[in-house]
Amino acid sequence: MRAATFDEQPGHEIFSESERSAWHALFERHFGKGNGRKALDLASGTGVISHLMHDLGFDVTGMDWSEAMLEKARAKSVQRGSNITFLLGDAENTLEADNSYDVIVTRHLVWTLVDPAAAFAEWFRVLKPGGKLLVVDGDFVSPTWATKLNKAMAGFLETLGLRKPAVPVAHMQTHHDILARVHFSNGARADDVKAMLAQTGFDPIAVDVDLKQIHSAQKKHISFAKGLERGAQHRYAICAQKPASN
Repeated sequence: MRAATFDEQPGHEIFSESERSAWHALFERHFGKGNGRKALDLASGTGVISHLMHDLGFDVTGMDWSEAMLEKARAKSVQRGSNITFLLGDAENTLEADNSYDVIVTRHLVWTLVDPAAAFAEWFRVLKPGGKLLVVDGDFVSPTWATKLNKAMAGFLETLGLRKPAVPVAHMQTHHDILARVHFSNGARADDVKAMLAQTGFDPIAVDVDLKQIHSAQKKHISFAKGLERGAQHRYAICAQKPASN
C-alpha cells in the first residue's frame, strides 16, 4: 500500500544533494569505498539506499518482500542505468549463501522485526569473515516532548475545525496491530540492539549518533513540527563486524 507514495516522503527518497552527500559520508565512515565489494541492502524498498551504496562503488543486491516496492526499485535502476540486482526475499531468512557479502546495510528495518535474534544470526551467517553490518534505525515508538506537543496542538486545531486528522483512524489501527507483533514494540533503543548483536557474535560494535547532517538536510523538506519531532527522536547507526576468524 505504501509503495505508491513511498518516494514522495522525506526520510525515504533523497531530495537534495546535501542529503545525498551526508548519506555517502555515513557509509564511507563505516564501510570505506566500495571498490566492487558485495553489499546486501535488506528491506531495500524502492532502492534508495541501494543506489547510495552503488554510488560508492559497491556491487549491490537489494532484497525486499514487497513486489510493489521491488517493481519501483527495478524501474528506478533501469532509469538510472545501474546494475543493481533486486530480489524478493525475507530479511530473517535470506536464502543467500554463507560468507557471501562484504557488507550488509539496513535502514529502518530492525525496529520492525518480529524475531531480531534470528535475523541477526542470519546476517552474521551471510557476511564474510571481517564483513560489516550497518544498522540505521531509531526508537520511533516512545513519545518525546516534541511528539506530545505536536499531538496536543493537532488535537486543539481539530477541535476548532481548523485541521483534519492527519492519519485515517483505520490506518492508525492497522499500525497499532502490526506494532503489537514486533519485538521492539516499545521502541528499538541502541543499547538493546547492540546487546543482541553482541550475543550473536559481532565484535567490535560501535554506536554512531552523529547523523545531524542527514537530519539537517531532511528538515528543509518537512514541516517545522515534523522537524522538531524527528530531532527529538532517538536515532542512530550501529556498525557491527563479523570477526575475521569466523
